[in-house]
Amino acid sequence: MSTAAVAPAPRKAPRFERSKALLRSPTFVVGVLILLFWVACALIGHWVVPQDPYASDPLNSLTPPDATHWFGTDQLGRDVFARVIVGARDILTIAPLATLLGTLAGTAVGLIVGYFDGWVDNVIGRLIDAVLALPLVIVALLALAAVGASNVTVILVIGITFTPITARTVRAAVFAERNLDYVLAAQLRGENAFYIMFAEILPNVLQPIIVEATVRLGYAIFAVATLSFLGFGIQPPSADWGLALSECYTLMAGGAWWTVVFDAAAIASLVVGVNLVADGIQGVLER
Repeated sequence: MSTAAVAPAPRKAPRFERSKALLRSPTFVVGVLILLFWVACALIGHWVVPQDPYASDPLNSLTPPDATHWFGTDQLGRDVFARVIVGARDILTIAPLATLLGTLAGTAVGLIVGYFDGWVDNVIGRLIDAVLALPLVIVALLALAAVGASNVTVILVIGITFTPITARTVRAAVFAERNLDYVLAAQLRGENAFYIMFAEILPNVLQPIIVEATVRLGYAIFAVATLSFLGFGIQPPSADWGLALSECYTLMAGGAWWTVVFDAAAIASLVVGVNLVADGIQGVLER
């Protein structure tokens, strides 16, 4: 009696397996929940806050947290809770756009430098090393002092300063790929360098680029807050967290701790959330 051969079950795609692994990662899930909370605040916060975040009330200035003003009021009588919620909007617009700019530009530069090697690598690689030797905040401050502070210039400056960092990561990944068989086969077929870099090599170096982008997003959030605190980032009357810290940190000495603590906690929680997501993604991709 013959038995029918049982066909083997189809192998699950690696992408599906990684998606399941991400959803099973507590680090990733917690980070995503934190990010979703702040994204929701950025999108609909101005519709759900109980007070107008921009309305001044001098008679109720520096009121401690109570049933009416959950996080108290600042020196102008503005509701701190409403400003913290609405303040997520600018930073969650500028930081991702700056990260996207730096990632795209850095990926293009890294592919070119890593693929061509030789004098191209020597010249551009040395320029990248020279830029990376300078502190990010100092470079951003000098650039913003020269061109003026606005949301667009902050995006451009942070994106450009992130470009060499991403380029170095992509360059190292391309070095590991450029002599593999699939690249040599494309060269033998007569494919041009642009096609080989972006159609052949790029899909195989996406993992480090994704990890780098998530890490850079955390740095971008901190950079935006730092520049706003120093007066070179987001400008008034925005409810931006870094700007709020700059306006209110001197009030801590007088006991008005609530004007600073909640904005600082918002920045910290957002950065932690992004870093948790980055750690979760990196842990899954390295398996």
